[in-house]
Amino acid sequence: MEMWTEIRRRVLVEGASKRSIRREFRIGSQTLAKMLAGAEQPGYRLAAPRAKPKLGAFLGVIDEILVSDRDAPPKQRHTARRIFERLRDEHGYEGGESQVRAAVAAATRSSREVFVPLSHPPGEAQFDFGEATVVIAGERAKAAFAVMSLPFSDAFFVRAFPRECTETFQAAHVAAFAFFGGVPTRISYDNTTIAVKKVVGSERELTTAFLRLESHFLFRHRFCRVGRGNEKGHVENLVGYGRRNFMVPVPECASFAELNASLEAACRADLDRRVRGKPAFKVELLAEDQAAMLAFPSVSFEPRRVVHASVNSLSLVRFDRNDYSVPTSFAHHDVTVVGGVDDVQIVVGTDVVATHPRVWSKEHTTYDPRHYLALLERKPGALDVARPLERWELPACFAILRRRLEADLGSGGTREFIKVLRLLEHASLRQLTAAIDVALAIGATGADAIRLIVRHRAEQPVGLFSLDGRPHLKAFAIDPPDLGAYAVLTQVGA
Repeated sequence: MEMWTEIRRRVLVEGASKRSIRREFRIGSQTLAKMLAGAEQPGYRLAAPRAKPKLGAFLGVIDEILVSDRDAPPKQRHTARRIFERLRDEHGYEGGESQVRAAVAAATRSSREVFVPLSHPPGEAQFDFGEATVVIAGERAKAAFAVMSLPFSDAFFVRAFPRECTETFQAAHVAAFAFFGGVPTRISYDNTTIAVKKVVGSERELTTAFLRLESHFLFRHRFCRVGRGNEKGHVENLVGYGRRNFMVPVPECASFAELNASLEAACRADLDRRVRGKPAFKVELLAEDQAAMLAFPSVSFEPRRVVHASVNSLSLVRFDRNDYSVPTSFAHHDVTVVGGVDDVQIVVGTDVVATHPRVWSKEHTTYDPRHYLALLERKPGALDVARPLERWELPACFAILRRRLEADLGSGGTREFIKVLRLLEHASLRQLTAAIDVALAIGATGADAIRLIVRHRAEQPVGLFSLDGRPHLKAFAIDPPDLGAYAVLTQVGA
C-alpha cells in the first residue's frame, strides 16, 4: 500500500513521467494504470471459478445426495466424510477428502433457509412445553414444564407438572394469565394434539378441550406450520433459557407446589432484567403488554379433562392408565370421569359419587375402603382379606369394639362391626371414633346405639331467642300454654 501511495503521489502531484516510474519500480503499464485510476488497491479478483479437474464431474452427485437428505431422518443424513466415501467407492472419485468437504460446505451454505425478522405487538403471547429432570419427594423423574412468553416485553412464565396433558395444558394457561395480570389477545402454538385434532392443509380441526379454554378467555389462536417451530421461536428459546437458569442444578422439592413457587419467584426476579435491543427493563415493557391484554372473565375456569368410562366388576373405573374405586352399587355402570390436576371425580348423572387424589404414575389402583363396606356387610367373611382395606389404619378403639362384638355375638359380631364401619359413609372418622369411645364406656356397642350417639353429638343445642335489638317485638305478649289437658294421662286406668 505504501508503494501504491508513493507512485500515485510521484505521478499525480510531482509530475513524474510514467516511463520513469515503470523503469524505477519495475511495473507494467497496465499495473500503473490501475494504480493511477484508484486510491485503494482493488485486491485479487478471480475472473472465473477455478476448474476442478477431479471433483467437477461429481458435483452433480453431491447435489443429488444433499437433496435426498431432506426427506431422510435427521440422524441418518450424510456427513461430508460419508459423501466422500460414497464418491470414492461407488463413483470412482480419485481426489482428496478436503475437496469434497469444501464442496459440501459451499452447497450447504447456499441451501440454508433465511428468515424474516418478525414484529411482535404488545399483548400477544407464545406457548410451549419442555422437559426437565426434577426430584420430587426424594424421587427423580421427568417433569413437563409449560412456558408462556410475551415477545414484546420478553416476560415469561414457567410452571412444572408431572406430565403434559389436557388438564395441565389448561392449568398452565390459567396460572400464566394470573401471573401476567391479563389474557393475551393472541397466542401462538405448535400443532400439539392437545389442541389440534387434525391438520388438513392450512386448516385445523381443534379439540373440544382447547375450544372450551379459548371460548372462556376469548383469546385468538395461531398455529405454526407443521414442523415449523421456529415460527414461535421466542418461546422456543425461553424453554431452553428456563431449563438452564431455573433448573440447574436439578431442583429437589417436597412437592410440585413447592417447585412451582420457586419457579414463579424466579420469573418475577427475571422481570428486573433488560434484554439487549429492548428500550427498557422487562417490568416496564410488561405494563404496555398488560394495557393491550383482555380482562379476566368474571367466572373462574376449571382445568379438567372429561372422559366416559365403565365401572368393572371390582367396582373400579380406569382413567389415565390408573384405576379408581367407586361405591359397589355403581359396579357395571357407565360413569363420567372428571380429571383435574389435583383430584379425580367420578360422576353418575349429576351426582359426584367418588373423589380421589390424582395419581400421576401408571398402573396404580386407588381404593376408598368406604366404597366396599356395603358389599362386605353381605359378605362379612371377606373382611380380613379385602384388598381395599389392607392399608386402612383405624384408631385402636375400633379393634377393641370388634373383639367385644365378636365375643358377644359370635359370627354375627363381624357383620355388626361392619355396620358400625358403614357409619363412616355419613360421619367423619373423628366423629365415629369419639362415639365408639363413649359406647365402649357405657357398654352400648351395637351399631344402632353408636349411630344414636353420633347423631346426638352432632346435634346443636337450641339457643334462646333474644329480643335485644328488636323493640318492635317487645309489644307482643304470648300466653303460656295450658298443659292441664295432659293431666288425664296420669290418672289411674287412663
